[in-house]
Amino acid sequence: MADPPAVELEVGGRLVRVSNPDKVLFPAAGHTKLDLAQYYLSVADGIVRALYERPTQLRRFPDGIERDQIYQKRVPQKRPEWVEAVRVTFPSGRHADELCVTEPAQVVWAANLAVIDFHPWPSRRADTEHPDELRIDIDPQPGTTFADGKRVAAVVHEALEEVGYTAWPKTSGNRGIHVACRIEPRWEFPVVRRAALAFAREVERRAPTLVTTAWWKEERGERVFIDYNQNARDRTIASAYSVRPRPDATVSAPVTWDELPDVETEDFTMATMPARFAERGDVQAGIDDAVCDLRVLLEWVERDEREGLGEAPYPPNFPKMPGEPPRVQPSRAKRKPSG
Repeated sequence: MADPPAVELEVGGRLVRVSNPDKVLFPAAGHTKLDLAQYYLSVADGIVRALYERPTQLRRFPDGIERDQIYQKRVPQKRPEWVEAVRVTFPSGRHADELCVTEPAQVVWAANLAVIDFHPWPSRRADTEHPDELRIDIDPQPGTTFADGKRVAAVVHEALEEVGYTAWPKTSGNRGIHVACRIEPRWEFPVVRRAALAFAREVERRAPTLVTTAWWKEERGERVFIDYNQNARDRTIASAYSVRPRPDATVSAPVTWDELPDVETEDFTMATMPARFAERGDVQAGIDDAVCDLRVLLEWVERDEREGLGEAPYPPNFPKMPGEPPRVQPSRAKRKPSG
């Protein structure tokens, strides 16, 4: 049978073509490629704010979420002239031209490629080497739950308020919670990551039986991990309003701090978010206006170092970093010979 005719959507004065619009991407929920495009159109203001001028990596599922995915860093060379890109380099020294969203049509264009979720950098194209966002990734480990993640988020919120930070929570759309703080783009990635590590350690001090900053999984136990390495260069997380490749098509949903204790990941899906967005708009609309002073956390870094708490391991794909402890799983570390 021939593919159904393409559909053209009018998006901000541009016509965006959606080919094979009836192709089912979420079999359990029945959502099609056209549904995905229309979802992103319904939250256009929010998704553009989340991605605006950020290098963005794309997770595509051309044959639906039950088939193979393509994690795509490079934006296709064959694209409309109005689809923008920004060049970035990786720790390997290689480079890529990544999607750089500035308008809704570019998001809908990506949805036509079966991009389910968008993974932006915490920096913008004007200065990709200096992040303007500190990311606190609250990641429940096996044996812990989303409810535990919410308990940790409350401790995170308390600590941030004490230092005068305005922070913005969202569900990850899966098991965890993400909290973002805008910062001045003055510091390079290693400095911002080190500040995130100092903050995570402070939360761990406040809730040691609930929180861990241990990089090695064997050391975490049944605690909630705060992944400081999400602030390392070239590490990304799903953006606000991104759909997640789950059977129920959850989305990474911005929420208010007052809402957070009562929400569940499954409350926010492709089917339910459009109505919420139509009623409330983007609850993170003020995120770019609340810039936090990273120097407060850099004082915590100095405090930690005075107390003998230095660097922690980087992800395995990074070159050895200054001050980093041995990057070897503790159970495999060789013991020094005695005598």
